[in-house]
Amino acid sequence: MDPPPRRLAAPLLLLILLIAASSPAARAWKKDEFRNCNQTPFCKRARTRAPHSLDAPLSLAAGSLAVSPDGSISAELSHPSRPRPLVLRLSALPPHALRLQIDEDYSTATPPNRRFHVPDVLLPDIEARTLHLPEPKTAGGVSTVALSSDLDVVVKHDPFELTVRRARSGDPVLSFNSHGLFDFEPLRESKPEDETWEEHFRSHTDKRPRGPQSITFDVSFYGADFVYGLPEHGSTSLALRPTRGPGVEESEPYRLFNLDVFEYLHESPFGLYGSIPFMIGHGARASSGFFWLNAAEMQIDVLAQGWDGAATPENGRIDTLWMAEAGVIDAFFFVGSEPKDVVKQYVSVTGTPSMPQQFATAYHQCRWNYRDEADVDGVDAGFDEHDIPYDVLWLDIEHTDGKRYFTWDHSAFPNPEEMQRKIADKGRKMVTIVDPHIKRDSSFHLHQEATEKGYYVKDANGNDYDGWCWPGSSSYPDMLNPEIREWWADKFSYESYKGSTPTLYIWNDMNEPSVFNGPEVTMPRDALHYGDVEHRELHNAYGYYFHMATADGLLKRGEGKDRPFVLSRAFFAGTQRYGAVWTGDNSADWDHLKSSIPMVLTLGLTGLPFSGADVGGFFGNPEPDLLVRWYQVGAFYPFFRGHAHHDTKRREPWLFGERRTAIIREAIHVRYSLLPYFYTLFREASVTGIPVMRPLWLEFPDDKETYNNGEAFMVGPSLLAQGIYEEGQKSVSVYLPGKESWYDLRNGSPYKGSVSHKLQVLEDSIPSFQRGGTIVPRKDRFRRSSTQMVNDPYTLVIALNSSNAAEGELFVDDGKSYDYQQGAFIHRHFVFADNKLTSLNIAPDNLGKKKFTSDCVVERIIILGLRSGAKKAIIEPGNREVEIESGPISLRSGSSLVVPTIRRPNVRIVDDWTIRIA
Repeated sequence: MDPPPRRLAAPLLLLILLIAASSPAARAWKKDEFRNCNQTPFCKRARTRAPHSLDAPLSLAAGSLAVSPDGSISAELSHPSRPRPLVLRLSALPPHALRLQIDEDYSTATPPNRRFHVPDVLLPDIEARTLHLPEPKTAGGVSTVALSSDLDVVVKHDPFELTVRRARSGDPVLSFNSHGLFDFEPLRESKPEDETWEEHFRSHTDKRPRGPQSITFDVSFYGADFVYGLPEHGSTSLALRPTRGPGVEESEPYRLFNLDVFEYLHESPFGLYGSIPFMIGHGARASSGFFWLNAAEMQIDVLAQGWDGAATPENGRIDTLWMAEAGVIDAFFFVGSEPKDVVKQYVSVTGTPSMPQQFATAYHQCRWNYRDEADVDGVDAGFDEHDIPYDVLWLDIEHTDGKRYFTWDHSAFPNPEEMQRKIADKGRKMVTIVDPHIKRDSSFHLHQEATEKGYYVKDANGNDYDGWCWPGSSSYPDMLNPEIREWWADKFSYESYKGSTPTLYIWNDMNEPSVFNGPEVTMPRDALHYGDVEHRELHNAYGYYFHMATADGLLKRGEGKDRPFVLSRAFFAGTQRYGAVWTGDNSADWDHLKSSIPMVLTLGLTGLPFSGADVGGFFGNPEPDLLVRWYQVGAFYPFFRGHAHHDTKRREPWLFGERRTAIIREAIHVRYSLLPYFYTLFREASVTGIPVMRPLWLEFPDDKETYNNGEAFMVGPSLLAQGIYEEGQKSVSVYLPGKESWYDLRNGSPYKGSVSHKLQVLEDSIPSFQRGGTIVPRKDRFRRSSTQMVNDPYTLVIALNSSNAAEGELFVDDGKSYDYQQGAFIHRHFVFADNKLTSLNIAPDNLGKKKFTSDCVVERIIILGLRSGAKKAIIEPGNREVEIESGPISLRSGSSLVVPTIRRPNVRIVDDWTIRIA
């Protein structure tokens, strides 16, 4: 197109696109705007193949297995029809994870381009941790390799098939290509004259200059009743439903392709903002996981029993079909004695979650947009006036100068540093949005610099890619390039980001990346990145690299001392190392409230424990009762934020009448009282990867009643909650797993375990319980923010089990720095047994020289389930006597005197002590 007409058309096109983008009705999810499997050639081809086909090139044969000097095992996969063989590599990681890598053998015939291996996702020491595998034992066309003392890897040579099985029983746990669906389309050296590689969708053409290069294979999970994972999609089911096979209506595969989907469907396998190609299989007999490191578009089928025409389908086996547009096979097989083992192994290769600052675990208030400094002041004062704590106030895109990020609208926000200082004086923080699209404005210094340095993603012709987003004409930094990520990180310095302060943190939105005029509202697949990599090969990781660069920027800004807080909408495997995510542009309806639970649980299972959904729904005006119920559930989300679209009515918590304000205040107070417990759980997540918010089966892996319960959830090992997901609901059935009793968080009433209880629905709370045998730390004095609670005393809530025993933990540090990595923290283990409560130090001695101390004391100890009528307790050391009285389970107004309480023991959390009930 000639430049002059394009310039003349640009203002009109900009107006049309931005109106369409910002209008809820225009941006609502429309099925025909996004490709389905039949419109996606690689998916359509793969789905038509029959199992156990001997047609070329599916029936690849494996050559002899050879042990390499690094301890891995290699082999050649070949078929006469292929232009070059494939190279297979097997390696092992402790304790018993198997890595399978397959790529083309470029030493025999070199295509113009090589396949893309996703960098900077796996931990850098992964090769150093690789175990040496023993020599294979081969007989009858089958080779066996000992993976560990408990597991073997079995390779069938022709046709190639791989199985991980129990060493003693020979029972399979996971298999690859057991149905013969493995296909690895070879790269072509040139396009045949009679073949077209172009693909068309709506008005867009993908020239696919490198031709078809898809990969397909089947993976089977043995001993599994259900499979889980594959975020992100909307669903009210925690388990992944079958997408093909007998009894399954026409359905789409689970799609992993990061997209900007506004007002998404609450029940759909369609891909949303992030992609993690990790699946967990679980049943009474086995827990296993499969992770495929590939950032291209994926489609995954979960196949119903009998899909392959088997006369007698094998119970306890779930077959899945994995399809990707490009890339290589770099896959991991995980086997555990319980599902937590599988999660731990996954984060052992992709990284444990970062430890958040304390403030980030509290309540956040956001809106598109708070208009100006007066609006910010008014919202901040409103929380104080109504005695509602909050920690973070957010500013969306309208705070900038014409959607130029790292700037301020000087008429609306003339004094940003002073605004932040006033918020910070109350212990609060602010967050501003920084998206990846850079306004193509020759007067904008960021655009000038990126253009001069050649830092933008290129289009298929090698020019700076020009797409449309909030600023209008925009370009996108090529975040695959480490040099560009370093450049981006520097933009968060106080010198570069004028008006920013140490209490300002960052929100990355639209980083799928969203392109309003692009195919499926994203960047064209034939755009080019660093190293001549096509966008199709790394699409799902673009937002991950952007998130990484932003987090690194805040880390540099704080000279490595301040933990970053960066919220990202797009995500990929490894995102957990850089910050939090949320479930995107949900809607203010009951179905979206209900689907938020499986969505957040799934994110936690796949390595992302710091996640949540927009409380109240981003789009639309929630009816007051829905908003109340959402706050009651949201108080248990790991990431707790209220957010709303600019076309919605204002919905600050005090705008719905005194009664509802009081209920919302109570929900937020519940969260603040539990902050010590949440922070301790985030510490556990940062070490082990075990999520903060958990499916019931993660804590009760043998209880089949929990396997597909997506309405109730655990917070850590101790608390269980179930939302109210229907308007006007009068009663609710809550299943409480395990053999021990559970205690109502409101009044301490006991409920039997392994039973479904029909409960009356109450207006002022949702069903929530503490598990017998646990101890939960709380802080019950309420301040304006979590920062102002730092020196407040603790309450310990002991819920006794049938053995009159309980245990729990408390982790405390400075809540902001990295000093904890050098030993500056308090980590206590509380144990109640034989009528004694003991506080034990479980912090290791070898972490470093830094120390952390606290003068905080325990001011109350509540004992649920105490059978004796004891009136006194003795504190050691010191032989000090204190009273046991009936006291309120909560210090908030309205709590009655119902539970045995040790008042004012005033023992320091940093000390060893014992309290014996006399």
